[in-house]
Amino acid sequence: MPLKHAALGLLVALIWGVNFLAIELGLRDTLPLVLVALRFMLVAVPLVLFVPKPAVSWRSLVGIGLFMSAGQFGLLFTAMHLGLPAGLAAVVLQCQMIFTLVIGLLVLKERPTRMQLVGALIGVVGLGIVAVGRIEGAADFGAIVPLLICVAAGLSWGIGNVVSRSAHGTNGFGIVVWSALVVPLPVLALSLLLDGPAAVGEAFATIGWETVVSVAYTAGLASLVGYSIWTSLLGRHPAAVVAPFALLVPPIGLAAAAVVLGEVPNVLELAGSALLVGGVAIGLFRRRRDASLRPACSAAGRPGGADGEVSGYSRPPAPARTLDP
Repeated sequence: MPLKHAALGLLVALIWGVNFLAIELGLRDTLPLVLVALRFMLVAVPLVLFVPKPAVSWRSLVGIGLFMSAGQFGLLFTAMHLGLPAGLAAVVLQCQMIFTLVIGLLVLKERPTRMQLVGALIGVVGLGIVAVGRIEGAADFGAIVPLLICVAAGLSWGIGNVVSRSAHGTNGFGIVVWSALVVPLPVLALSLLLDGPAAVGEAFATIGWETVVSVAYTAGLASLVGYSIWTSLLGRHPAAVVAPFALLVPPIGLAAAAVVLGEVPNVLELAGSALLVGGVAIGLFRRRRDASLRPACSAAGRPGGADGEVSGYSRPPAPARTLDP
């Protein structure tokens, strides 16, 4: 990979790592679900008027929008609103890899490799250690609730990864823009139900500079700029070369939160975070290498077969679509 492209990969990791600080800033001023709605409203409008609809069904777009965007970020923002530190949120969200493997096995009958299972097990152990670290010294078990909500965000992301299989090979930027249309109205309706019309009305009436900066960063830089660069790199280089840059997001998020917000994880949280990210790395590298060993074409003369399998090879789990945090 040329140095210029490597620098772009590092830039994306930096944008996505610092993104958790932007989320934290917005949550100081706005309700979490309102902030999610504003973010995806800005992603979709007015770009939806200029970006062609990708060649996927509305069913797929709705599924991606509800699970990969509304569910993931609605739960993530809520977890951070309830007290989960920004740095830890960047790490815990990576549990999506574990859920993607499990859901792929149960729904798509995609058999994970042995190393993927080892990576998932290491990730589960790491997540457990983070949980122990969260409740260490806490007055009650309520301290673990935001962590569990963030794990649920990872589950929603994992479901979205499986749904996105139907959009494989289509324009990623178009999917980001058009699936964002699904997010604002359901999320606002949920906010009206949970927070009440008065609170939602006040949130819109008292939008401050923190919300403006947060939405501009998360929608403009993290979603549009970051994802555009990412898909461009994937179009020029093998996924195994590009994907490792995403593993820099959790440590960048932890470091940025420590420097800017003074959020310093305890020993158990750091150890668990290292195990979780390490488990993701093991599953990622093995998956990419296995995928590269698949035969170039099937009997039909196209990559893979009509059913996605090639004689003599089991269908590997689909690589997770990497959207920004």
